[in-house]
Amino acid sequence: MPIVAVAVGGRGLVPLDRPVVHADDEALLRGRAAFETVRVYGGRAFGLDEHLARLAESAARLGLPALETPDFRELADEAIAGAGLADAVLRLFHTPGREGRGRATALALVATLPPGLEELRGRGLRLVSLQTGIDPSARASAPWLLGGVKSTSYAVNMAAAAEAARRGADDAVLLATGDTVLEGPTANVWWRRERTLYTPGLETGILAGVTRALLLERAESLGYHTLEGVFGLADLCAAEEAFTSSSVREVMPVSELDGVAVPRGPASTELQEALRAAATA
Repeated sequence: MPIVAVAVGGRGLVPLDRPVVHADDEALLRGRAAFETVRVYGGRAFGLDEHLARLAESAARLGLPALETPDFRELADEAIAGAGLADAVLRLFHTPGREGRGRATALALVATLPPGLEELRGRGLRLVSLQTGIDPSARASAPWLLGGVKSTSYAVNMAAAAEAARRGADDAVLLATGDTVLEGPTANVWWRRERTLYTPGLETGILAGVTRALLLERAESLGYHTLEGVFGLADLCAAEEAFTSSSVREVMPVSELDGVAVPRGPASTELQEALRAAATA
């Protein structure tokens, strides 16, 4: 996704070829930084307050300097205005800055949307399950494992996505010990049986997705019961329908899991329509 605008805390919009991060920033040296990815609809960052709240929580968990939410909101507006795109992707980064200097760096980047999203939604995602070896109970009780933190230490997530592609799939479902379903590399995972929607609970250490929270709110009005908890891969395989949720891809139906066809159903379509209605209201 090509970047079309960059704004830096204390500097505002900068030319795309202008360096903005020092080589000794801890985000580069140690992967120690927090970030958020936000979908822009009609020139407006949807759910920005919720994303900024999660960014602040991630920053606190990482021990970063305190995040100034109003400054980030202004920076996001500058980047979106500078990009001049109605629909785009906004990325916000909060880094500790240069090693040993304790001065944080704030960045807002705007990029074009990934190509082919609607074609992929029409076809459905082909998923593969990948074991992580994570003990979800240990991650939930050990804060230093950073369960639920959205940090730039994303190499494992990207390696999982690359392995899924190597196996001919579009994305992965990450599993904990005991084949417990966690999440995708960049998305939350859902499935349906009859009128109940299932999704892994936050006690497993997954990311508290902003889109996930909105879908939990809207599902009841669509006549669905939602159940969060600890579920095994067998539960997902027995689904009558499955889908993922994320800010950029929105609600994506699943058409295949580990080479086995997954039925298409109404929930993903209804929730996608509800998400779009909320985002464009």
